[in-house]
This record gives sequence, structure tokens and C-alpha cells, in this order.
Amino acid sequence: MRDELMRILSWAVLSTGIAGGGAAGAIAPAFTPVQPADFTVAGSLSNSWADFDGDGDLDLAVSIKTGEIRLYRNDRGIFINVGAAMGLPLAGAEMRGLAWGDYDGDGWPDLYAGATSTSAANLLFRNDKGRRFIPVPDAGPVPGGRSARQSSWVDFDNDGDLDLFAANRNGPNALFRQDGGRFVRVPADQAGDDARPTVGACWFDYDRDGDLDLFLANQAGATDALWRNDGDRFTDIAPALGMDRPGRSREEGSVGCAIGDYDNDGELDLFVTSYGINVLYRNKGDGSFENVAPRLGLAEDNHAVGAAWGDFDNDGWLDLFVTAYTGQSGAQQPANRLYRNLGGKAFANILPAGSALDVADHGVQWIDYNRDGALDLSVTRGYTAAGGHFLFRSDLGKTEARRSLAVRVLDKSGRFTRMGAEVRLYDAAGKILATRQVSTGEGYNSQGTQPLHFGLRSAAPVTVEVTFLTAAGRKVQRIPAVRPGRYSGDMLIARER
Repeated sequence: MRDELMRILSWAVLSTGIAGGGAAGAIAPAFTPVQPADFTVAGSLSNSWADFDGDGDLDLAVSIKTGEIRLYRNDRGIFINVGAAMGLPLAGAEMRGLAWGDYDGDGWPDLYAGATSTSAANLLFRNDKGRRFIPVPDAGPVPGGRSARQSSWVDFDNDGDLDLFAANRNGPNALFRQDGGRFVRVPADQAGDDARPTVGACWFDYDRDGDLDLFLANQAGATDALWRNDGDRFTDIAPALGMDRPGRSREEGSVGCAIGDYDNDGELDLFVTSYGINVLYRNKGDGSFENVAPRLGLAEDNHAVGAAWGDFDNDGWLDLFVTAYTGQSGAQQPANRLYRNLGGKAFANILPAGSALDVADHGVQWIDYNRDGALDLSVTRGYTAAGGHFLFRSDLGKTEARRSLAVRVLDKSGRFTRMGAEVRLYDAAGKILATRQVSTGEGYNSQGTQPLHFGLRSAAPVTVEVTFLTAAGRKVQRIPAVRPGRYSGDMLIARER
């Protein structure tokens, strides 16, 4: 009864807060809070999604400041906290940097959690076939000594197994190469260990040379970095490309990053949240970038933390949710933005003051937890006693929701290990419609294994093109004449050949 009352009251507030909030004549988004009484937990930080039990729907992991890692099993849209029963901690050192990845290649996503205290150990949990999580005490990435932020499972050397990158807010970052199930730290002179205070990190093949490069969002007035992967070592080319942002005060700095093709030109662009002015780097396709945030309406000067791209209205253009806050320590208040993409030419914030969606200050993820074809919103609030890890179900109409396609990219063995792979859609005439990348980290210090979501302007057949990064370079596979309607409530599986 209490849950139902909370749901009704929350929905009433949400409807009031969003009504009339559309931009340029567009219809305002509609979302319904999900289980608000269960998710209102203070100190919620990172939120990360994966199907840990293999039942076909996405489950939610959340790190809490108390050291608890909550794991909610998704049972047909009802979320049940099973973290303790599955072997995850109820208390201990504060964790951030939750990252799901099948590091042992057994087909079950494992969970890595980074400690924010330099005196605490980082945690790696092996998924035992969805039945429990087993701590891995002797794996290379587990020893402490860093203040964890973004952690990412990636295959930086294209050898087919997952390696681990560990960002550090209080010292050099670290890159661990997996060798036969063991993790070995890559020497500093090869990995480009960066001693600047890193919070956000995004891997993507910006120069299309066949391997993943690394952008670092650095805090406390430090310059940012773009470490180009040269095979045998990494080289910071941010200064040469004008992406290092020198001259910031210690109160300013970059916090997060998100990869997305906002203008549907086939190139992966980069949004960077900041304490200060946010930037959007448009990938020009020639190995360089330009900051287009000022002319597109995204160059806000605020305390932005997390960001995630997602086409919430299924119109074929990536929209952007940004978590931010205002106020002094201990009294921070959310100041979020939902930027609707106006055809790749501009963005308009359609989240009015007082909206119930304006509730987060850290994490944000777009996911389709109920598999109806519309993106739902998962956010976290870590500051003040009014925290929580809130979930909002999209109320997009059924017709519009079905106008979408979910794509899951797997390796040759049918495992989810191809982080950084790219998927592009083309229409019957060969015109590109959209681009997505398998996540290497976004939101706030999170990495999930959710399928890629494409909103579509029509239900016409499309060609799905997948680019895998391999030891032989970029390998392209195509699946022609895909009818999106056939995959309603399901997903297209794109498996490496």
C-alpha cells in the first residue's frame, strides 16, 4: 500500500513538473517513477546495468557510500535487492567505478568495484553462473592504493580477452593486461600512466586505426588528455589537438565523458562534463576535433558530473542527459539537464525547474529494462540525506516505442567482450542513419553490458554494420535487410565471424 501511494504521489509530481516543458514545439517526455520507496537510499554513487543471471533482462548494481554494493534482480519489471544473498558486501570501504565485464570468458558478466580510499582494497567478483558472486582475492587489479573513479573493461591490445583500466583521483592511473586469466600491470612508459587527477575515462577508436584510444577527464585544474594507442605505447596528443584545456583554476576541471554520434555522420563524438564550461568535441573524421558546444547550446558553466547519450523519443537523434548540482558541500541540490537533439543542429534543455527527473547529482544511464523499445532512465544522488538510485520508466507510446532496434554485439564464442565495437545503421539507399559504440564507460564511473539502442524514424528495413577491432585491424560485418519490427521486445544478435 505504501509503495502504491508513493508511486501515485511521485507520478503526480512528475506530470506537473514536466508538463509544458517541451522545446521548439516538441512534446515533453513522460516518465513514471519505479519503486521509489525501495530506491530512496542516501549516498548512492555509481549505477551499472547487466543481465547477471542470464534470464534476458537487465539487472542493476549500485555502489553506496556505506560500502554496500546493492544488486537488484529484475523479475519481469519488479526489482528485488539480492546483493547480500549473492555475496556482495553490505558494508565496508566506499566503492566507485562499478564495471561489468566477462573477464574470464565463461559467458557470465563479472563485477569490478574500485575503492575511493587509498587504504582500501579494490574488489573483483566472479559471477558463478548467476548463482552467486565469488571474491577474487589474488587478481592483479585488486590491490589497493588508489582513489578509484572510472574503471573500464576493454581489449586495448586486440588479443581477444578483456583488460582493465583503473582511473585514479589521487595518483597515477593504471592499465592491466590480462594474460591467461591473470592481470599484469602494463609498464608506465608503455601505458602512458597519467598522474593527473582523473575522474572520467572514455575509450574509442577516434582515428579509425583499429585500436582503442583513451580520453581522460581530469579534475582540480589539471589539463585533460587524449592518449593515442600506438600499439606498443600510448601518446598524449590532446595538446596538439587543442583538447587539453589549460589554464583552469583548481576549482574547475573535467569530471565525466560520453561517446556518441550526435549528428549521425558516422563519426564518434565526445561530450565532457565539467566543473566549469562543458564541451562537445565533434569528430571531424580526419583525426581532429572541434568544440561545437557553444553554437549548439551545450556550453553551460555549471557543476556537471555525469552524462549519457540516448534517443529517448526514438526520433533517430541522440539526446543527452547531464547530471549536475549547485550549492555548497553538504547542501548540494540537483541541477540536471535533458537536452533534446534538434536534428543535429542544436540542443534544447527540456527539463524544467522542479521536474521530478531533476533528482540526480552523480550517475545516469539510459536502459530499456522492460524491453518495450523505449529508453528508461536510471540516475543516482549521492549528496545530502535525500539520496537515492532512482529509476524512471518511459511512457513513450507503444507505436513510437516499437520504432526502434536493440543490437547486442558478441565475440566469436558468443560472449559479451567486444567493448568499443561500433554499430552503424544504413537505409535502403545506403545513407547512414545512426552510430553507436559498445560502452567503455559513461554516466558516472560506470560500465554496463546493455544492448545498443537505436531509435528509428520509420520501421523500414535497415542494414546493420558492425565494426570489430581485431589484431588485423578494423573488421566490418554487415547484416542486410533487417526488419526492426521482427525484433520488437527482443534484440538482434550481431556475432563476430
